[in-house]
Amino acid sequence: MRIAFETLGCKLNQAETELLARQFVGAGHILVSSPAKADIFILNTCTVTHIADAKSRHLLRLAHRRNPHAVVVATGCYAQRAPDKLAEIEGVSLVAGNDEKFDLPQLLKESGYLGNLTLTAEDDAANVYSVFRTRAFIKIQDGCNNFCSYCIVPLVRGREKSLPADLVIAEVGNRVSDGAKEVVLTGTEIGSYNYNGTGLKDLLENILRKTDVVRLRLSSLQPREISPVLIDLWRDERLCPHFHLPLQSGSNSVLKRMKRRYNAENYLAAVSLIRSRLPDAAITTDMIAGFPGETDEEFEESYDFCRRIGFARVHVFPYSPRHGTEAARMTAQVPDSVKTQRNRNLRALAKGSIQSYTLQFLGTKMTVLWEKCSDGIWSGYTDNYIKVYTRSNENLTNQIIPARLAKNYRDGVWGES
Repeated sequence: MRIAFETLGCKLNQAETELLARQFVGAGHILVSSPAKADIFILNTCTVTHIADAKSRHLLRLAHRRNPHAVVVATGCYAQRAPDKLAEIEGVSLVAGNDEKFDLPQLLKESGYLGNLTLTAEDDAANVYSVFRTRAFIKIQDGCNNFCSYCIVPLVRGREKSLPADLVIAEVGNRVSDGAKEVVLTGTEIGSYNYNGTGLKDLLENILRKTDVVRLRLSSLQPREISPVLIDLWRDERLCPHFHLPLQSGSNSVLKRMKRRYNAENYLAAVSLIRSRLPDAAITTDMIAGFPGETDEEFEESYDFCRRIGFARVHVFPYSPRHGTEAARMTAQVPDSVKTQRNRNLRALAKGSIQSYTLQFLGTKMTVLWEKCSDGIWSGYTDNYIKVYTRSNENLTNQIIPARLAKNYRDGVWGES
């Protein structure tokens, strides 16, 4: 049957979509590019903010409107948190939370939705879509034990659990054999990876030693997980010099209310260590605007800290109350108008941060893994996560080719051959 996927949220969700898609392909089904072409549409939802919830509901309704005959399935974190709410949406045939996500082929079969369909002439190679990207996302860990006061993730993902190291290494090898040039290791808290005494450092060493991976990237780390011993691994140039360290706030009083396990000084020390060893490394982050009780002074402190760090990219989110979390019960909620303005200010800072970071590389040549083409313009990423655009009539998909970074362009730079 023809199956379309769409994924919202984090890289862990992307990794799980890839695994699920491989299950269906392995069973003989094909992947198509949109719900309009599909017999079954599966949305892997996110619930980290109310915006993610709203987008999930919108995409499910849109899929049904565009293709009323398709079986519409909701899975993922929103499906785990509020299955009944999603089941009420017109056109949604099946809801499966994270606990049932990888049982979907069987659940669809048992429900009578998954069968055999004779493909038509319209199902040619041009219509077949693959979620198997130039960058392969591989899940190594799931769940979180931290229980930050604002975060719904431990409630929808459960406690920390790591996948067997041998399984991860084999999966990396398989993706490399399939042609993936870059592998991204992902999870909820990958820095806490530990399987029978094998920690993240050991896992990375084994992957680098036992596979031919061209690029290896980590999705996210916590400041406390940055150490000289870990950073030493980046002597191997296959490890991408890109560190995503969620900050959330640069104010110690806000960080304390958030129940983060670091303060601004700890964070700065981690950044300084990275830059002392890898001066060209990209450091990216997440910021929350308008956390409960955030005063004007605390916001200015956070904004100034973010400015002084000089991030390569900043992902900004207005605070969103999540039912069941401690922060949602806090009485000093910030007015929406204030959150909106703070969010706008941080986004403006984020835009300037990209330009400031990329400025130091203009005029130099860097290798780019080219991924997508739109209207003749290709885009891809350097190993330190600079987005590069270029125009080419050639098919650059999944090729690592040097480009001279000529000028700032959109959310990255324009590259020339």
